[in-house]
Amino acid sequence: MEAPFPVEPVQRVEDSGDERRLVAGVLAKDRKATAEFVDRCSDWLYPFLRRRLLPRSELLEDLLQEVLLAAWEGLAGFRSDASLRTWVLGIARHKVEEYYRKRLRGAETVGEDESADEVAIMPLFDQELDRAAQQDQVQKVLSNLPETYALALIWRYRDEKSVREMAELTGKTEKAMERLLARARGSFRKRWSDAQP
Repeated sequence: MEAPFPVEPVQRVEDSGDERRLVAGVLAKDRKATAEFVDRCSDWLYPFLRRRLLPRSELLEDLLQEVLLAAWEGLAGFRSDASLRTWVLGIARHKVEEYYRKRLRGAETVGEDESADEVAIMPLFDQELDRAAQQDQVQKVLSNLPETYALALIWRYRDEKSVREMAELTGKTEKAMERLLARARGSFRKRWSDAQP
């Protein structure tokens, strides 16, 4: 059975001396070191970003370039306290959160039926996401939702952000975020039901 989200491949453990030499080479503007840096980082970043951007995979290349550029520009500040991979993935995590925050902060709510009972939707939504056999259908439904709804659901349920965290990161009130999530869950449930045979 396939995992519900792509699983990152196991990476070889990098020698900290090797990483220091690589970083020194990139900082010295060595072309081979820079190419190796980009290759390594791309191998780490691609599955990480792909999993977090689903179903909006068309954004992957742009965000990958943005993370690589930020890592390259900030490389002089890398202190080897953590592995290079951990450091680069930390940058990626912040860029993904920034993307979600920007998209949800300016989100206009899409007028759909707001009378759905959130309490009844919540268990249904959790059950549907937990079933690995139904992940393809979940991804299809998410990709057909308005972008802000899909992002809100992914951030809340896959990334396990609390409503408070989401509100703080987007500059919205908790109440506004709860309403957005309620509409998103209602829209998801409706589309899910429509897609069932």
